[in-house]
Amino acid sequence: MIKKILISILILLVGGAIYYISQQNTPSVNKRSGPRIILVKVAPVISDIFTDSIEALGTTKANESLDITATTTDKISKINFTDGMSARKGQILVELVSDEEIANLRSAEVNFEQQKRDLKRIQGLVKARTLPTARLDEQKTLFEKAKAEIQVAEARIRDRQIIAPFDGQLGIRQISLGSLVTPGTVITTLDDLSTIKLDFTVPEAFLAALKNGQTINALTEAYPDRQFIGTVTNIGSRIDPVSRAVTVRAVIANDDRSLRPGMLMRVKLIKNKRQSIMIPEEALLTSAEKKYVFLIQDGNVAKQQTVVIGSRRPGSVEILEGLEIGQSVVVEGAIKLRDGSKVTIINSAISPKTSHDEAPQ
Repeated sequence: MIKKILISILILLVGGAIYYISQQNTPSVNKRSGPRIILVKVAPVISDIFTDSIEALGTTKANESLDITATTTDKISKINFTDGMSARKGQILVELVSDEEIANLRSAEVNFEQQKRDLKRIQGLVKARTLPTARLDEQKTLFEKAKAEIQVAEARIRDRQIIAPFDGQLGIRQISLGSLVTPGTVITTLDDLSTIKLDFTVPEAFLAALKNGQTINALTEAYPDRQFIGTVTNIGSRIDPVSRAVTVRAVIANDDRSLRPGMLMRVKLIKNKRQSIMIPEEALLTSAEKKYVFLIQDGNVAKQQTVVIGSRRPGSVEILEGLEIGQSVVVEGAIKLRDGSKVTIINSAISPKTSHDEAPQ
């Protein structure tokens, strides 16, 4: 038993000695002849157009919109439109029964012609001094009265004609031939869809950033892949004391009639368009209150550079101070770096944008 134990110990000692000798003769991967080199990926510092934006929800309205209603009580004798039809300003859409009014107009026209002839005859007699001047004055009064009676008769006929007050698209017809309508009865709707008004609210904190003429981008669920461009035309004169927001109105051209009144739209109000120095968001590091990046200098040496940042957008950060266009910043591997670290770049930086980019407007 003791012999077996001694043999086992001897085997272990010999094995340990062999392992030690082999390790001494093998170059150590941990031994370094110089400073540690870190693999990194870099990206260029570029110049790009940057815009700040405010987002809000808005509701669309037609440029002009109204309910077409009757102005008097009578039955419908003629309907001159169909659902969804385009109407022109002055077009007669519906006619009410007006036989009595037409007869009154004809009677008034006959009386007017008679008074006109009498006036001409009396003028001749007065000129010949056959009749006194007072008779001429009396006839002039009768002539003017006959003219007014025609105007009254024509107005009563117009009251029985429902006319489009502006160009637009008609809605669904709400009446039928022979229906009795009264003042206020809705016949159809009329909307001018050539331009769409978009009303949305913006918190009062952004009031100073609002101005007429600003550009907006608007999206709607009805057209998820389409962006609608509009312009701010009016900023409300009052702040809502409950929501602490101001109402803003923008207009959007709607030549293809895609947008309709009442649609919900997500609005992005573009402001402060400018040319800015930009870096990828992953290049920015934070320590306490300090923001910094690692610059790649000559000799592939990393330098820790403090920066002042501006606004952000998905994937990018605006740099106000600390960097220049054309420099390269570390975007991957920076967590292992120290100021002065040697690096090996494992990607090629994309060529930076230069001054040929459009200047902000």
